[in-house]
Amino acid sequence: MTRPVIIVLATALLLLPALMVRAWIGSAVDRLAEAERAAEGKPEQVAVAANANEAYCTADLKKILRRVLTSCGLINASGRGCQPLDAKNVATMSGADFNALFLPMQGRGGIIQYDKAATALDATDTALVEKVFADRRGASYFLVVSRASPEGSEGSNRELSRGRADAVLEHLQTTFHDPELAKQVGLLWLGEEFAQLEQSFCNWQRSGSQESCLAEELNRSAFITWIDCTL
Repeated sequence: MTRPVIIVLATALLLLPALMVRAWIGSAVDRLAEAERAAEGKPEQVAVAANANEAYCTADLKKILRRVLTSCGLINASGRGCQPLDAKNVATMSGADFNALFLPMQGRGGIIQYDKAATALDATDTALVEKVFADRRGASYFLVVSRASPEGSEGSNRELSRGRADAVLEHLQTTFHDPELAKQVGLLWLGEEFAQLEQSFCNWQRSGSQESCLAEELNRSAFITWIDCTL
């Protein structure tokens, strides 16, 4: 084989890897462009977590929820909850503003109404508790916010609101036998001192009389709801 031929072959062999890499890159670019064109014709598939943020999950609500669940709301072996004075510190806002955070949950929550000076649940109450609790939809936190109407002393109303929250929790424990309840349910009892419910909450699903919704009747209550917020 002549010297010029050998030189030509050697040069071709040296250039072959570079040519192959360029061809492979060009093919990959073509495949990527084709895939992008195909994707443009399809709706984007987005994975959604089970406890995805709903529209009502504002920064303020998340802040309150996080404080309730970590500071005083997560139930432990002693049944710890949050008392009225603690609740004011947890909310760090006016009662009206606190209540306004929950207005978007009208289709999600319920209001359990109690007889005067009572903490026991009747059949209508337990039916609504079970209905709201069963409608979890992948949410992580179940909030119970109990109140008392202004009749009676401040101390007795604190005890009433605490007893009303405890009654909801006890019914959940005896009905659902869920070992995860301690990690799911947050209790906040407000007495008569903070965030009394306004008439706008009369339109919610309630266990009390649908013909009457006086302020004192509305506030002998426990507000219950699952909250679909990621913290």
